[in-house]
Amino acid sequence: MEKDIGKIRKNDTTDIILRIDDFGGRKGVTIREFVTSDRYTGFTKSGVRILSPDFLSFREMINSISLEDMKDVEGGEKKEKQKTFKKKETKEEANEELPDY
Repeated sequence: MEKDIGKIRKNDTTDIILRIDDFGGRKGVTIREFVTSDRYTGFTKSGVRILSPDFLSFREMINSISLEDMKDVEGGEKKEKQKTFKKKETKEEANEELPDY
């Protein structure tokens, strides 16, 4: 059983597809890239699968993101990407535990 939920355009040849599926007898939500080009049309290996037992936790994480968090800095205009360099993590930062959802 496959049920396409929706898609988001990534670029001219690639869409991100969200679907509910049953892979290997295990139901879940799949978020994958779908490419349409001269050489290949179909799903790529890029993506993620959320199994049904983990879906409520995933949904809570997504719903915890506010619209204010997702606002563009310049009022909707795309800013040119700037190269940023990440500082190295200390051992304490690397071992910091994340909340378990």
